[in-house]
Amino acid sequence: MKIICIGRNYVDHAKELNNPVPKQPLVFMKPPSALLVNNKPFYYPEFSQDLHYEVEIVLKVCRNGRHVQKEFAHKYYEQVALGIDFTARDLQRKCKEKGHPWEIAKGFDGSAVISPFMNMDKLINPKAIDFHLTKNGDIVQKGNTKDLIFDFDTLIVYLSQFFKLQQGDIIYTGTPSGVGPVQIGDELEGFIEGQQMFNCDIR
Repeated sequence: MKIICIGRNYVDHAKELNNPVPKQPLVFMKPPSALLVNNKPFYYPEFSQDLHYEVEIVLKVCRNGRHVQKEFAHKYYEQVALGIDFTARDLQRKCKEKGHPWEIAKGFDGSAVISPFMNMDKLINPKAIDFHLTKNGDIVQKGNTKDLIFDFDTLIVYLSQFFKLQQGDIIYTGTPSGVGPVQIGDELEGFIEGQQMFNCDIR
C-alpha cells in the first residue's frame, strides 16, 4: 500500500503559506507507519515545536493501473475518507532552507490521521464534496473539492505516469486554507457533509 500525498492543491492554501500556485501536482509520500486509525490519540512528537493540522479528502484506489487515460480515471476510485496530514512546520522550514527533502516533517509516525472510508455514491455531489475541521469545537478549516486545482481524475492520470496504482493505495488530495498549530490537550474533529468522520485528541 502506498500513501501518496498532494501538496498545495487549493489556491488559498498555497497563498497563505506564501508559496507559488503549482502548475502540476506536487507529490510526496508517507510510509504506512504514518497512518493513525480508529480515532486513536496523536502524541505530540518531541522533535517539533510547531505542529500543524491539514485536513484533506482521501481517495482509495480500487483497481490496478498504469498510464491511466483521462476518460477512464473515474473508474479507479469509489470511496473517500477524511484525513489529517500533520506537518512539523519548523522541520519543514529548515529542510526547505537547505534544499533538502522534507519527509521527516511529513512522514513521521502517526502523521496521517484517516477516517473510515465511505462510498462516493452516498455523497450529495461527488465532484463537490464539502468538508471541515474543528479544533476544540470551533471550525478552523472548510473546503470543497470543487475548488481543487487538480481534481481527482487529473491526479489519477498524473500519478499513474510515475507509479503503478494498486488496489488499496490511498491519495491525500490536498488541504484548503486555514491550517494552523495544535497543542497538547486540543481535540480535532473532521466532517464530510456534516457527518463526523473522525476525532483526534492531541496528547
